[in-house]
Amino acid sequence: MGMLATQQQLTAFLSAVADRPDGPAAQYAAVECAARALDTDAAVLIIDGGVVASVGLPAEQVPVAALHRAADNGSGTLDLAGTTYDIAYAQLSGPATGMLVVGRYRNPFSEADVSLLRGMARVLELGLQALHLTEAERRLADSLDERQRLFENLSRIQRLIARRAPLQKILDSITTSATDLLGLEIASLNVLEKDDPSLGSMISSVGFPPDILPKMKRVPLGSAGAAGQAVLTNELILVEDYENSPYAIPEVVRSRMRAVMAIPVHENGAVVGCLTVGTYKGTRQWDQHAQEILRAFAEHVSLALTDAQTLEAMHQAFHDSLTGLASRALFLNRLDEAFRAAQEASTGLAVLFVDLDRFKVVNDSLGHAAGDLLLAGVADRITACLRPTESAARLGGDEFAVLLPTADDIDEAVPVAERILEALREPFDLAGKETYISCSVGIAYSAAADITGAQDLMVQADLAMYQAKKTGKDRLEIFEPAMQAAFQAGLQLEADLRRAVVRHEFALRYQPIVHLRTGDITGLEALVRWQHPDRGMIPPLDFIPLAEETGMIVQIGEWVLREACRQAADWNSRRAGLRPLSVSVNLSAVQLDQADLPEMVAAALADSGLPAACLVLELTESLVVDHRPATLRQLTRIKELGVRLAIDDFGTGYSSLAYLRRFPVDIIKIDKSFVDDVGDVPAAAALTLGIIQLGQALSLSTVAEGIEHAGQLNELADGNCELGQGYYFAEPLTDQAMSDLLFPEQSPR
Repeated sequence: MGMLATQQQLTAFLSAVADRPDGPAAQYAAVECAARALDTDAAVLIIDGGVVASVGLPAEQVPVAALHRAADNGSGTLDLAGTTYDIAYAQLSGPATGMLVVGRYRNPFSEADVSLLRGMARVLELGLQALHLTEAERRLADSLDERQRLFENLSRIQRLIARRAPLQKILDSITTSATDLLGLEIASLNVLEKDDPSLGSMISSVGFPPDILPKMKRVPLGSAGAAGQAVLTNELILVEDYENSPYAIPEVVRSRMRAVMAIPVHENGAVVGCLTVGTYKGTRQWDQHAQEILRAFAEHVSLALTDAQTLEAMHQAFHDSLTGLASRALFLNRLDEAFRAAQEASTGLAVLFVDLDRFKVVNDSLGHAAGDLLLAGVADRITACLRPTESAARLGGDEFAVLLPTADDIDEAVPVAERILEALREPFDLAGKETYISCSVGIAYSAAADITGAQDLMVQADLAMYQAKKTGKDRLEIFEPAMQAAFQAGLQLEADLRRAVVRHEFALRYQPIVHLRTGDITGLEALVRWQHPDRGMIPPLDFIPLAEETGMIVQIGEWVLREACRQAADWNSRRAGLRPLSVSVNLSAVQLDQADLPEMVAAALADSGLPAACLVLELTESLVVDHRPATLRQLTRIKELGVRLAIDDFGTGYSSLAYLRRFPVDIIKIDKSFVDDVGDVPAAAALTLGIIQLGQALSLSTVAEGIEHAGQLNELADGNCELGQGYYFAEPLTDQAMSDLLFPEQSPR
């Protein structure tokens, strides 16, 4: 049952109740309408412990006590005359308490059915309250003519409420009717501000001078005269001589107000404002009859406000307040309906997950207000890509979903995803700033024969979306079963990695950095490895990306830094008279975002005793190119410690002289892809030589990575490359093997 269908049924239910002339007729109409809407075998309305209306079962056969016990116990079934019925019930409150119960044979009620029944019960409460008010108000008028006028006014207001007229129209009708019926010149309705209940504003009025109206906004209750007093005391306030009363407001006195009557109005029992009437004609004694008429109109204001709040609450529960799209709850409801319809019609359906790429960058750089504007704009563009039968929802954050309820095959979903991708590539105007984003789209399709459940399709679309992000973003992916297996393997690897952090399953390997002309070892690069208890040694490429994604790289990186500093300090203590070795440690973007990174580096140096000049922190070229101002501040603070900085994999990113000059870099490490072709490809040799000369021009040391044979070594040395590393010299070694290489005279024979 869709949200729109539910609202239509509740509106029809309210109309059926409101159109009845008295309580018994309304009660029977309610039971009959509930039974019809929910397709039940029986429906019963119990009020004050007795059956007041029933359909499908004589009132005298209704087991009232058993129904109450079932409701108290939360039971969904009831045995009656040897037959078990599925039942659903909803409590009624208000002037008359009771319960609306429906039952049917061997056909359990869904959550949507129960939700509709509760909505009907709430509507019935409002309808019975209105009838109760109408019946009470009919007794107020002293004459037949006055009674008729009051009844007509209140009936008109009730019809406006029942037909879901705009709230402002209902409230204006009440203030106008109050002045007409009481023979007065002015009336106003003031309500409390939601952001500050100590302030009140006039939202409807009759007869107030135009120059006063602007002053009636956000008025402190203590300065709001009789209206403020009515709200503060929750009592009817009668002012028979306004000019001489303690509640007089100077501006209102100057308008020649002579007498005022104010009564609080409520929303779900809480005071939310005040209905005020008054006259310019002279002082007036407010008799009981006038008080009761004003009270009747105030109760109708309360009824209208409560009904409007109920509608708003229903809308908010099923819609996203920022974008106006369906909420997750409504989307799942629609998806369940689409599944049932697809099974009945032997068709398929598809779900698209849409997740924005780099949305966090917009939020961080332009602020959350701009982020909200962007989300609203994205919602509009996604909606514009859909047909009337298709619907979109915001699931949360920057994640959206689209339902294609009648897709015959996956080919119908792909063009929709492509339209969304293309629409979101167009620039957005965010408060005058042209902004570009993209999105990743995952598609999951289920044919009629394969339909198992809504949640499965949601999970599949989500997995496909994550696959689109992993393979480059700004693209679509269609779900394949292998994605689920890979995701589950990833979950297992994440669980293992978390245990590895706790169990200290990591080890370091050290690759020497060699002076190319002398062959001396001048430094070492520390490389982390994971010694998995079942899978053995796991290389960094298999777990570092996951560690960065989950944030575990912060703990792992700190251990690597501290252990590398400790080991390097130990080796240097054994190299008396020799130049101390430097140790290079890789730094990830996640670590660089940690505010306390400089303090952590300083602590690692202090605890190990390693001089700051002996530590080199390596950054990837892409990290430096994509830097934010905070990145430069972090690196500057680290550089102030005396630590040296290196650009790793130089030449693979968007190489720029600008960032080399701007950042406090000491070393550039030439990527292995350039070194591989040195000696074989003249163009590669020329490019590598250019990088070396660039480093020399900027007074930067150069380290060639991945040297594997003598030809590469000779070419690089002839080109004045200072340092190098690679398997030609040594593979990454354990600390013991590295000790043997550094101190061969101390190695066991």
